[in-house]
Amino acid sequence: MLPKRWQDLAGLLSPVIAVGTSFLVGGLVVAAIGESPLRIYAILFRGAFGSIDGIGYVLFNATPLIFAGLAVAFAFRAGLFNIGGEGQIYIGAFACAWAALGLRGLPAPILVPVLIVISAIGGALWAAVPGFLRARFGAHEVINTIMMNFIAIGLTSYLVVNVFKEPGQMTPQTAEIPLAAHLPRLAGMLHLLGIPLPHANPLNLSLLVALGAVVAAWFILRRTTLGYEIRAVGLNPRAAECAGIDVRRTTVLAMCISGAFAGLVATNEVMGFRYRFLDNFSGGIGFMGIAVALLGKNTPLGVLFAALLFGVLNTGALEVDVFTDVPRELILVLQAVTIILVVVVNEILARRLAGHRAATAPVEAEGDA
Repeated sequence: MLPKRWQDLAGLLSPVIAVGTSFLVGGLVVAAIGESPLRIYAILFRGAFGSIDGIGYVLFNATPLIFAGLAVAFAFRAGLFNIGGEGQIYIGAFACAWAALGLRGLPAPILVPVLIVISAIGGALWAAVPGFLRARFGAHEVINTIMMNFIAIGLTSYLVVNVFKEPGQMTPQTAEIPLAAHLPRLAGMLHLLGIPLPHANPLNLSLLVALGAVVAAWFILRRTTLGYEIRAVGLNPRAAECAGIDVRRTTVLAMCISGAFAGLVATNEVMGFRYRFLDNFSGGIGFMGIAVALLGKNTPLGVLFAALLFGVLNTGALEVDVFTDVPRELILVLQAVTIILVVVVNEILARRLAGHRAATAPVEAEGDA
């Protein structure tokens, strides 16, 4: 059997190989269009890293993907495939805006933490339904979470159009949440450190909440009894049950925590950027979380780096679209190819490792004898 450090290295190399190969494939597509791949990639990275403003947008675009990626990755560690992040995001965001409007008299030091908790609870409660159905009846969470997405999007759309729509506006959105509920943008804080981030840059305090969520996910999975139980259930539910772990309880809790991470997208979209709930605001953040989690190998730190990569691509795509004839959709191609290659490379490495174990097993057995 290969030493653990080599297995870890193989797991680390697979996303790196996938990303590199996807850029190669993207370069071939660019060359087929008649553009220079080196020029296009130079423009893409210039848009992302060529200025403090660009870096700010990279972090801003990565922030909701961190939450969404953590939601998918956390559930996956329990052997669950949460495709309901989109619906959990909508419920968390709507709950945040609704509570902010109802609690407008509270001061910011109280209101902001309360809204962050309410956002997480909204996502958690929405994820608890498919978690309970899986734990109690064995109903597959993939089907249930997909259906819950439709319900969440339809329900919030009805409420914002027919009940909570801002008076006198044609746009389907709620009224603006009170100023005390706004998360401050980081431009002012960074200026004190000598970093000249433009005040118009939307990067806000939600980034720090996202980093805190990464630490929290790691701590729960690696330093708590619940995390041990979640990982045990994910590896082998029957063995976990034989070891005295309540598999049903752990399944529901894992889905709730997963949904809470998704609900925290509201801190960026509602409290830090739009300052209201806008119908159909997400643009597929929940589904992008699946790609982020896969690329990040379903680990909190991996999710962080994968979200940053997607933030770079999304930010640089605008520069490419404006200054070249290459369509912005090329970035979608890069993202899709990257995820496909992650799966393929993982499968190849898994087979190689399995073949190595099979080849060395008789030798090890003879040595033991």
